[in-house]
Amino acid sequence: MRIGIDARELREGVRTGIRRYVVEVVRAAAARGLECVVYGDRGTRLPPTSSTVRPVTLDAGSTQWWDQVTLPRALGRDQVDVLLSPYYKRPLRAPCPVVITIHDLFFIGYPGRRRPIYDGAMTVLARMYARGAAAIVADSEHSRRAIVERLGLPAERIAVIPVGLGREFVPSAPSPVQRDRYGLGPRYALYVGNFLPHKNLPRLLRAWAALPATLRGTHRLILAGGDRAGRPALEALARSLGVTAGVGFPGLVADEDLPAVYGGAAVLVLPSLEEGFGLPALEAMACGAPVIASRRGALPEVVGDAGVLVEPEHGDALTTALARVLGRDDERAALVRRGLERAATFTAERTAGRVIDLLQETAGRRPVLAGRAG
Repeated sequence: MRIGIDARELREGVRTGIRRYVVEVVRAAAARGLECVVYGDRGTRLPPTSSTVRPVTLDAGSTQWWDQVTLPRALGRDQVDVLLSPYYKRPLRAPCPVVITIHDLFFIGYPGRRRPIYDGAMTVLARMYARGAAAIVADSEHSRRAIVERLGLPAERIAVIPVGLGREFVPSAPSPVQRDRYGLGPRYALYVGNFLPHKNLPRLLRAWAALPATLRGTHRLILAGGDRAGRPALEALARSLGVTAGVGFPGLVADEDLPAVYGGAAVLVLPSLEEGFGLPALEAMACGAPVIASRRGALPEVVGDAGVLVEPEHGDALTTALARVLGRDDERAALVRRGLERAATFTAERTAGRVIDLLQETAGRRPVLAGRAG
């Protein structure tokens, strides 16, 4: 069997959950010795795998041309048996079955943003892509419920498969060079991700400012992410709260440094108002960091009872949780132990391996050559 994977997310400098998803599926295919054709553009960089994984560079053109013309032609030329799209979209006329992945529905109804015409059009488009897909993957039960409700699909058509945990995420600690590179200091609380409104970072900053001065004086708050557009507003808020000296914005953390940055954190905080999965929580637990996370979205599915769950719109609850974890060694030790146990349940067989199983099951199905189910 020959698997095709749309791997444009593997561009240099991209740090997304979708990128991690693609990397782990490619690794799982390689581990089974399956032939895998990985399609990208000139910016795509495939991580080291095996000789059974073959990168193919396609001329980019427009996104729509790549999706609907360039990629389908390549699938036919390469005699691919099944294609995995890590997005909600797919070629409408493909020579093989296509499995799509809907991580969340932020592209339709972003929280707090009213765009009725755009959202209506995107709903119609997403429904068309989904109904014509041979199979659909969602990262969480939370995402599956949203897909069923918003797109009107039967729940049994959607396979819930968690995002794979990279094998590099193991307990470690930052070196002096890494501490200096990212401005970590001796003790720090950590956030990793973008700075979009649903990440709820203004409340995190206010909760941080409300901590006792003794805790803020011995810890830094590190907001790691390459979101340059969202950073100025957060920096301005930190100044207005008088906490600028204790808050760091190191930008993107390099892949090779991320496990150590997680592992050295006194706590990872994810106060999101909505998440389709919440990969940083899983990665942090695997690296030995205690986790405070929101009760919203899929985060409770990922964290379980291994972290402290809070109501993200209650600033006092977030402050209390931070004070509890940062101020008590026994609390942190218990969270580290439970987090490591929890992360160990996200095995390759449970995550990326199940995506490979689904692709193998789907390969024999008749392809859909239109925008509706066949």
